[in-house]
Amino acid sequence: MTRTALRICPLCEATCGLTLTIEGARVTGARGDRDDVFSRGFLCPKGASFGALDADPDRLRVPLVRRGGRLREASWEEAFTAVADGVRPLIERYGPQTVGVVLGNPNVHTVAGALYPPLLLGALGTRAVFTASTLDQMPKHVSSGLLFGDANAIPVPDLDRTDHLLVIGANPLESNGSLCTAPDFPGRLKALKARGGTLTVVDPRRTRTARLADRHLAIRPGTDALLLAAVAHVLLAEDLADLGPLAAHVQGLGELRAELAEFTPEAVASACGLDAALIRTVARELAAAPTAAVYARIGSCTVAHGTLASWLVDVLNVLTGNLDRPGGALFPLAATAPAPRPAGPGHGFVLGRWRSRVSGHPEAKGELPLAALAEEIDTATAEGEPLRALITVAANPVLSAPDGDRLDKALASLDFMVSVDPYLGETARHAHVVLPPPPPAQSPHHDFALNTLAVRNQVRYTRPAVPLEPGRMAESEIMARLILAVSGGHGTDPATVDATAIRQTLDRAVRTPHSPAHGRDPGELAALLTGADGPERRLDLMLRLGPYGDGFGARPGGLTLDRLLAHPHGIDLGPLRPRLPQPLKTRSGAVELLPGPIAADLPRLRRALADRPAGLVLVGRRHLRSNNSWMHNVPALTGGSNRCTLHLHPEDAARLGLRDGAAVRVKGDGGEVTVPAEVTEDIRPGVVSLPHGWGHDRPGTRLGHAAGDPGANVNQLLDGRLLDPLSGNAVLNGVPVALTPVR
Repeated sequence: MTRTALRICPLCEATCGLTLTIEGARVTGARGDRDDVFSRGFLCPKGASFGALDADPDRLRVPLVRRGGRLREASWEEAFTAVADGVRPLIERYGPQTVGVVLGNPNVHTVAGALYPPLLLGALGTRAVFTASTLDQMPKHVSSGLLFGDANAIPVPDLDRTDHLLVIGANPLESNGSLCTAPDFPGRLKALKARGGTLTVVDPRRTRTARLADRHLAIRPGTDALLLAAVAHVLLAEDLADLGPLAAHVQGLGELRAELAEFTPEAVASACGLDAALIRTVARELAAAPTAAVYARIGSCTVAHGTLASWLVDVLNVLTGNLDRPGGALFPLAATAPAPRPAGPGHGFVLGRWRSRVSGHPEAKGELPLAALAEEIDTATAEGEPLRALITVAANPVLSAPDGDRLDKALASLDFMVSVDPYLGETARHAHVVLPPPPPAQSPHHDFALNTLAVRNQVRYTRPAVPLEPGRMAESEIMARLILAVSGGHGTDPATVDATAIRQTLDRAVRTPHSPAHGRDPGELAALLTGADGPERRLDLMLRLGPYGDGFGARPGGLTLDRLLAHPHGIDLGPLRPRLPQPLKTRSGAVELLPGPIAADLPRLRRALADRPAGLVLVGRRHLRSNNSWMHNVPALTGGSNRCTLHLHPEDAARLGLRDGAAVRVKGDGGEVTVPAEVTEDIRPGVVSLPHGWGHDRPGTRLGHAAGDPGANVNQLLDGRLLDPLSGNAVLNGVPVALTPVR
């Protein structure tokens, strides 16, 4: 029997609504949901391949437990017993800090990935926490924390109403957007141009996004912060800055003017590889636009001055009066966010509350740099025990972090390792226990994290499109049982994990004066929750306590899970609205335009004015049919233009004697790889580009299709020493490399 079911796509940050065609228990087709309140029927190749990814024959269906040196299929009970027997003794003997946790990118794309990792970390009591954030967007979290007092208060461009969009280091026509949740990003950019708006793109590559732009600035990689500082300088020096109503909420403007005095367009032009007059034009156009937004992403985060670049993005939004303004950059308000507290000073944001054991890297947002994971395992110091156990959840750092070869060896030396992963990939192959979650069609979906970055306030939830197969376990139950196994509660009913989370949330809510539950009985409120299981009850709780919720009857007509389920295509909550000063949690209660850690890092940026690369520098790239390393096993998403090739300019190819399609050896500080050359004029001379997520050639994996065309691991060119000092983010772009032809 053929039927259809709705599903929110979990395959990238756009969160598009899908209509799945299902025959029996198998997804046979996917199209865009035309009635979805957010995506309105938009579909990209990843969403269209939903059925193929869901039915990938290499997906693990039962747990694997290492016996006699080999991973063998086991029952769920055997698997969790092995976890308890493997992790608990290590904690009791060496302490909780010898157990590390690595959280990968896919965690933000699942219900369980959002709800349970905080509980897992609390149960372990470890500070050895590493996530994909320090390979991606941690600079934006840090700059937001320093500016606004909240690392998760990230303004997003109001794409549908802006008159001028300046895009830096982002390629949303390929990525579908990032830190800016926007279905049909390409269509929104085309609509911007159709209404007479201006699109300016800064990128060393002539990407699909750059080809759409009114102006493309082919900047030298890694100099984004210098360019942004020069644009801010022009705004201040030419009296073009106009904060408007924002002025009442901003402090530090005078100090900022003094700190940016040296960053004139003429001073940065040579370092950036751009004309000074063009930089002034960009600044003046930004100031003259009726509304404008500056938006930057991974290309400006994964560089040596990533936090400074992220900070300057919002400095420009402030100086032009476009922060917290329709058509500018605004703070989204998700339905599951805590109820807004009264405006006023907060606790602020602090860096470096603890440091890594080996190199002393400061924590940021509770995390240590993922680039430091290998040394935390394989290096002995007098500062404490190395990591002896590791839990990875939807993470593949052997490919995503620098120097995968070293990390590969380090993982093999662990006393015990657990991987929650649907595949036996390059990282999970080292695990002693692998716990595979079910495919997406058998899981519910709500975007807890990504709705906090959405360009329109809305809320959607979809239940599993097909029931769990026999022998499968829901990801939420896997995570709950994992939490119990590592905390000494193995064998306890996993429902107690959700019940405890609900009780703790309600206990806080009834004590919080601005909460709609203040002063009420938590037991009575818990009894009002609906939902088929623990995760749904927790979602209902968050909706009720959230900014649009019914407050357990205090706000009749507000959101509840039952109301959301009655709207299968979602509920539109309206366009983004100005929210300042409420989101600010700085100690001053204002936007702190020049935070101390930022000011202390500016001398390093001044020294960069004299930097010039002696040779070629490397940047990454993204393809529309790819999302990191976890989609290369789907035939429909590989091949064609989605190949692991080295892009280089014809001038560089001619100088080095390289021809299109020929093998080229690329060498960096961390190692070397061999890949085919792809000669193209769509890249700046002096710059080469390799995509990330490839390198599926290690033994012991079960990725049949990916292994047939493995590509090369670009991060093997890095040794992990280059980090943005404020955020601990790995420097993945703008790094020097050398090329030699393979004869």
